[in-house]
Amino acid sequence: MARRPLPRILSTGGAQLTRGRELARTAADSATDVLHPLITIARGLRRLAAAGRRRWADTPKDRRGPLLFVVASLFLVVALVPYGPLLAAVVVTTAAAWQGRDRAPAEPADPAEPRTVRLASLYEALVPYFSAADDPDPLYAHGGGWEKAFPAYEFDDSGRVCHLLIRYPAYFTDGEPEARARIEHLLTAKAGRGREYLFTWDEESNELTVTALAPLPTGVPAQRFVTAPGETVLGFTDPSEVQRTLPLTYGAEQRDVPPVVWRTGPRSTEPHLLVIGQPGSGTSTLLRSVALQALQHGDVVIVDGGGTGEYACLVGRDGVLAVECGPAGAAASLEWAATETERRLIAVNRARQAGQAPPDDTRRPLWLLLDRPASFTHLAAADGRKDPQALLQVPLRHGRAVNVTVVVAEQFDSADVLGDALRQHTRARVVLGPATPEQLKAVLGAPPHTTPLPAVPPGRGYARLGTGPVHRLQVPATPDPYDDSTSAALRRAVEELLPPKTTPADGETVPEPSAGRAAPGTKAEVEAEAVAEAEEAVAEAAKAVGEPS
Repeated sequence: MARRPLPRILSTGGAQLTRGRELARTAADSATDVLHPLITIARGLRRLAAAGRRRWADTPKDRRGPLLFVVASLFLVVALVPYGPLLAAVVVTTAAAWQGRDRAPAEPADPAEPRTVRLASLYEALVPYFSAADDPDPLYAHGGGWEKAFPAYEFDDSGRVCHLLIRYPAYFTDGEPEARARIEHLLTAKAGRGREYLFTWDEESNELTVTALAPLPTGVPAQRFVTAPGETVLGFTDPSEVQRTLPLTYGAEQRDVPPVVWRTGPRSTEPHLLVIGQPGSGTSTLLRSVALQALQHGDVVIVDGGGTGEYACLVGRDGVLAVECGPAGAAASLEWAATETERRLIAVNRARQAGQAPPDDTRRPLWLLLDRPASFTHLAAADGRKDPQALLQVPLRHGRAVNVTVVVAEQFDSADVLGDALRQHTRARVVLGPATPEQLKAVLGAPPHTTPLPAVPPGRGYARLGTGPVHRLQVPATPDPYDDSTSAALRRAVEELLPPKTTPADGETVPEPSAGRAAPGTKAEVEAEAVAEAEEAVAEAAKAVGEPS
């Protein structure tokens, strides 16, 4: 049976039919756009009519008569009022347009979708580190589910991970610092750069907690801190790191901020402080803050190796014994400090042998603040003189027993010039500014539990007191009040903490010898006799006191 050919319209008119449908659809869309206001008003009138019918149906029969009378009265009033029908038409049209608007809510975007993608990306990135080929039931596998590996997670407003609990297999070498460092570096890159993360490893449960830390406050000005004598506030840290808070004035409000408190004195296990940082990282700011706090209860000697006048505001102040910027003055001040330490040792030893309390002048704290002393070391080596750092051995070794504290600030490029005695006896350490994990570990003795940032504000760093944990640190804003580039509020805060000016004792003279006492010999004889007596007394005092090195 021969097939009949298809009609021409069916065999050749497909394209024309498709084009016709597209034209009809376009015309319908255009008509809908043009007639959209009328469609909205018609939809509103229908909804108003439906609402009127429901209202009439819900009205009891005994109240329908009065309702009709009220409606008829309204129509009569509208008809008699000038322009009443027009106003009524406008009101009805407006109400219909409002009721006829499209009330369908927009299709909300699924907020869980980008978060799921981010967690899946983190899971896939951890597969090469947390998987093994011979694992019969791997927790991490390519294409696997991340729900078991990440039992708890939180996101911030920007959609980045702010808290994540990670489970890892028991065969992962979490006891090796290199293995931990690889995981921490990977999570820092995948979870979002530009933030500091706290990594808490729980080896017993095979869990790693990643927490994005909030930035430390940078605008806290210098002020009187509520501390006991012998306590110095180095800066502020995270609330979870310390159990103490200090009430501070922060701008126009009062808040409690957790501090990093350094304790000095005879019972301190970290009697001296070493500060290392990059240029412009805030090491001089920290020394100014320490000086202002030390002047409340003691005396201060400042040696400025930078020679930039960072401590000119302290010159001639009450309690500031000297502010030296030259090599000769620095050597003389450090030599006096060593002699004063020996004198205090002798006085304390004699008081103990006599069964008495130490003299009051040995109880008053004496602070030696050295900013960049390595510059004096280079100058002394060039001139063939003695290194001024050698004069710090006595205050460093025996200063704790007689309330002598040494604080040294140096930069990374000159840290290798610091002497062995200085490195050995400065058990409190602070690192300011950007630093690599290797540099932090070399100075602090232990790596921090957070990821260091490549760029940080001035005064930002890490602190470690003795063998304690490594804390994040933000130094209080203590700028030079003579610096015009500083804000007026910060300058005023520092000026309020400065002690009053003292009258220089330039007019003092050496008293004449009494009649009953023979006049001393030459200056060389007097100095030789004094040195011999001091050496003998120091040896006797050190032997009697038994001060540990």
